[in-house]
Amino acid sequence: MTGRQCYHCKQWIEEGEAHDCWTTTEAALTEDLSDDLREAYERLRETAVEFGDQRIYASHSSIMFSRTSCYFFVRPKKSYLELVVFLGRALKAPQVKRADEASKTKVANFIRITHRDQVEAPITDWLQEAYEWAEKKKTVTKSAKRKTKKA
Repeated sequence: MTGRQCYHCKQWIEEGEAHDCWTTTEAALTEDLSDDLREAYERLRETAVEFGDQRIYASHSSIMFSRTSCYFFVRPKKSYLELVVFLGRALKAPQVKRADEASKTKVANFIRITHRDQVEAPITDWLQEAYEWAEKKKTVTKSAKRKTKKA
């Protein structure tokens, strides 16, 4: 049998067989989660949907929540959900495992979720702040571009 092993997902692909390990769905990423983690994810999703208009989609191993750009994503793991919230600042709280600069203006705040009851304030407040910050950042960027064009 002729074929190859995918460099990314390590799946064996027969010669001529179509393969796209980068394309996935929300359902595929959450199907193997424990009941606690699935309920926690559902609560995160419900909270985000209440904020307003956005796009929710799966990309490789994460579920992205986006306005014009991603304002947070969830990466399902075996024993926890890795929640990454993008804000203009690093969060200082026991729930935040680490904060990394994602760009000149964005900080990625990493939070571990293991149970539905964790998806409450202050985490829901941070998600709301990220949703609003993403829109504000877009408006500020457009204003700055207009000013540079006028000059």
